[in-house]
Amino acid sequence: MFKLFRYLKPYWWQCLLLVLGIGAQTYLTLQLPALMADIVNYGITAGDQAYIMQVGLKMLGLALGASLCALVAHFFSARIGSAFARDLRADFYKKVLSFSISEIDEFSTASLITRTTNDIGQVQQATMMMLTMMLRAPMMGLGAIFQAFQTAPDMTWTIGLGVGLIIFFAAIILSLTIPKFKIYQKTFDQVTLLARENLTGLRVIRAFNNEELERAKFEKANGKLTQLAIFIDKIFALQDPLIEIVFNGITLLIVWISISHFATDLTYLGDMVAFVQYATHVFISFLILTMLLFVLPRANVSAGRINEVMQVKPKIHWKKQTEGTPDHTPSVEFKNVSFAYAGAEENVLTNISFKANAGETTAFIGSTGSGKSTLISLVPRFYEATSGEILIDGLDIKNYAPEDLMHRIGYVPQKGILFEGDIKSNIAFGSPDAKDMDIHKSARIAQAENFIEKLEQKYHSHITEKGTNVSGGQKQRLSIARAINKHPEIYIFDDSFSALDMKTDKRLREALKPETKDNVVLIVAQRISTIKDADRIIVLENGRIVGNGKHRELLKTCDVYRDIAKSQVSEEEYRKEVAHA
Repeated sequence: MFKLFRYLKPYWWQCLLLVLGIGAQTYLTLQLPALMADIVNYGITAGDQAYIMQVGLKMLGLALGASLCALVAHFFSARIGSAFARDLRADFYKKVLSFSISEIDEFSTASLITRTTNDIGQVQQATMMMLTMMLRAPMMGLGAIFQAFQTAPDMTWTIGLGVGLIIFFAAIILSLTIPKFKIYQKTFDQVTLLARENLTGLRVIRAFNNEELERAKFEKANGKLTQLAIFIDKIFALQDPLIEIVFNGITLLIVWISISHFATDLTYLGDMVAFVQYATHVFISFLILTMLLFVLPRANVSAGRINEVMQVKPKIHWKKQTEGTPDHTPSVEFKNVSFAYAGAEENVLTNISFKANAGETTAFIGSTGSGKSTLISLVPRFYEATSGEILIDGLDIKNYAPEDLMHRIGYVPQKGILFEGDIKSNIAFGSPDAKDMDIHKSARIAQAENFIEKLEQKYHSHITEKGTNVSGGQKQRLSIARAINKHPEIYIFDDSFSALDMKTDKRLREALKPETKDNVVLIVAQRISTIKDADRIIVLENGRIVGNGKHRELLKTCDVYRDIAKSQVSEEEYRKEVAHA
């Protein structure tokens, strides 16, 4: 956890004021028992009301001063703690955004969400407690022990006995709970994962009538989390009664020892009152420290989970600035590219070589699992090629700065991703300064204008989280409009026409062609009708290129392509296609 304290460095002067405030509060508070002893010894026993009033007003002033110092300390503690959590959360989120897809998969989305929220919250709470309690408790405890020794040295051993018992009980409680903290956080991840999966896949769950099955899975994980929480809370519940027993027992012991002194020295009564108050401060200080001992291990587990993410060395290394000069003419070239997922024994792609030039449409087709989407994902460096070279505009992809590379690419995933906002903000996502005229043009090319104009608020119509209030086809068209509005050099369509009907698909491709006449267009598709007019069709099978050419060429030369064509058209249509090939 101490590794995260570097986030306190910008607020060192506020930390200094906090320490001064706590120090002043501690000093003023420790003066009160001695003044109370004076009231008992020289005011009450002597019946001197003026003295009692004088010392009482002094005590009131000290108490108000201590309260003011405590207020200042708590103000800076809250301010520093909130800023600490804000900066840590911002850096954590920035780190996660820098991850490649494989690194995100390594942690899981649910776990990263938990770490961003729950774990950082735990660390923030612990940091705020440490800034106040961990500073105040040792100051108060040591100061009270010193004052107690000055007041009644012959009874100081009772405080040591009480502190020893508190430490003993705290050690037992910690030994029972610390091993459960890691299990608790992992189980919390599991609950978050199930909740996220169930909410995202609610339609599928209902369609297959599996509500009870998913509820049972969630209740099992939730029950385990609950049992762990109950166990931890039960053990923690022992803390207060044990401390009460120690505190009250030691107080009775102090009173019993003091009684023997009253017969010879009545002023010992004031010393006993002061000593009990000092002992109380000592016990409360150690009680606070034991509370921190319960909070810190849990926060330390959370800090470890945060550091686990923060210390990840990215598998993909980006240049801070693009090294080299890209060609003015857009192009995408693969040279003997192979790729395998981390931990996999076999390649997903093997020796892929091709070049897509400006003004050309290059399409990829193949059976499920042939590596089409993986190949496309290598262009924006979502994954890093295992071997070979990928050139964008004649420059190795590894030589690009991320902003420079992404500026050249307009990417449309198969599953359209929309963000909460309105239609206009979603289309303008890649170019926030786009004019309304450009946004409308992009929507028109993407065949989205018709349904947008039918909406009451048109381009200002609200889009819910993940675009759940529009259909799959509408999401795809808006995603395509977003890529068009960016005006990239390279268009990547990862099966982005799958939710469109044949007529809309055809109209969209016809409208898109003039817009992309000087650009590289890469299309992954399942339907031959979508790509039959492409300048080049690359057929993939088991991660290898088994066909490369135009539609009619492949009907003659590629068995895999012919099989795909047969599966999508009638026998009569297939014969006509082959006859014209």
